[in-house]
Amino acid sequence: MATQIIVSYDGTENDTDALALGQLLARAGGSLALAYVRHAPDPEPGKERLAQKEAEELLENGARWLGDPDVPRFVVLSPSTPEGLRDLAEREQADVIAFGSEYRTTPGHVAAGTSAQRLLEGGPIAVAIAPAGLRDSSDLTIDVVSAVGEEGDPGPQETAESLAGALGATVETRVNGHMGLVVVGSKPGTAAGRVTLSAAAQYLIEMLRCPVLVLPHGSALRFDPPA
Repeated sequence: MATQIIVSYDGTENDTDALALGQLLARAGGSLALAYVRHAPDPEPGKERLAQKEAEELLENGARWLGDPDVPRFVVLSPSTPEGLRDLAEREQADVIAFGSEYRTTPGHVAAGTSAQRLLEGGPIAVAIAPAGLRDSSDLTIDVVSAVGEEGDPGPQETAESLAGALGATVETRVNGHMGLVVVGSKPGTAAGRVTLSAAAQYLIEMLRCPVLVLPHGSALRFDPPA
């Protein structure tokens, strides 16, 4: 089964970076879906219909940017964006949630926003974060994939090798934070299937200038290029 990727999209420029990252991962055989979280229904039926329609149009714009009018789209009702996305991912058996960097992040830098950060603190699903401005790259390709993992957890290396193989990229043992993509594992002692970053991994992500994919402890993702 293809790796299932949910892109968190709210129409902002930084979330368009998440679309660009999702598009890159889809080239490796990932299957995309778009999601937008509304925080509460409007008690007035007319206003509720309008709010739902606006949310659906927002996701339609995201599909148009991707050039894929058939990409699955989900409008989620939840008081919490990360909880709504987590519940959707579990319901749809998704493997990754992709985010753009935090609002006002310097172009080329990676910074987890509030929702991504919440899921990096014990969440049950891999988190991908795009550097700010990825949407503006003229040639969105991944030529190098690096893995950063702890002893006893082969997931990051296996994922890096699978992703590189699907994209025709090379796997580097040293992290080159200015190109490619970096796969990061969770810290030792994290419960299996959960995400928790060490202080060193958090610092590394702040230094990166390329997309990052953070895995739950003991997990690996498999990528197969589309036929």
